[in-house]
Amino acid sequence: MFRVPLLVALALIVAFGGGIGSAVWALKATVGFGSIAIGPWVAFPEAQIVAADPYAKAHRARAGQLLYGGAEGLAFTALTDDTGARLSAGCSYDVSGITPPARFWTLYAAAPDGAALRPGPDLPSAINSWTVLRAEDSRFAIHVSSVAQPDNWLAIRRTGSFALVLTLLDTPTAGSSGLIDLTMPKIVKTGCGHA
Repeated sequence: MFRVPLLVALALIVAFGGGIGSAVWALKATVGFGSIAIGPWVAFPEAQIVAADPYAKAHRARAGQLLYGGAEGLAFTALTDDTGARLSAGCSYDVSGITPPARFWTLYAAAPDGAALRPGPDLPSAINSWTVLRAEDSRFAIHVSSVAQPDNWLAIRRTGSFALVLTLLDTPTAGSSGLIDLTMPKIVKTGCGHA
């Protein structure tokens, strides 16, 4: 008597559970199509427009991230350094060079899932175009490390992997078709172990 309803309930649980699980897995696996990579920096310029693919829209909605308009901004994420090695909090890095043209930019460290890292209440967890110290030719060097550094220091936690997020705001880059010609800052490992 209870066999048929039990089998129907089991089939519904498997169908809905499998469907929800596969959707969550797909959202974690990709943030959308149409990515561009410039060295270790990756951006998804198509994810911010009305015609974005469904995965990009769902990923942004699930993460609760602010979307920028076509020419308002573009976020680049780096999970590796210039050699392709994964960014590790046990090492120190220099982010150096120049950024593409932008009225304002920010750089911060994030967990691999995209959440901003907060290394401590009194430590610099982000740096921007107004506070960065520059050389005479407008180039900069930002030291990303869990140990205090002179000049431009971006503090990170002492363990785990992380990502660097460079957001360009009010930039012609976001609406440009010439994204491949951009010059992005280099990410170079300067040491590990903090000995």
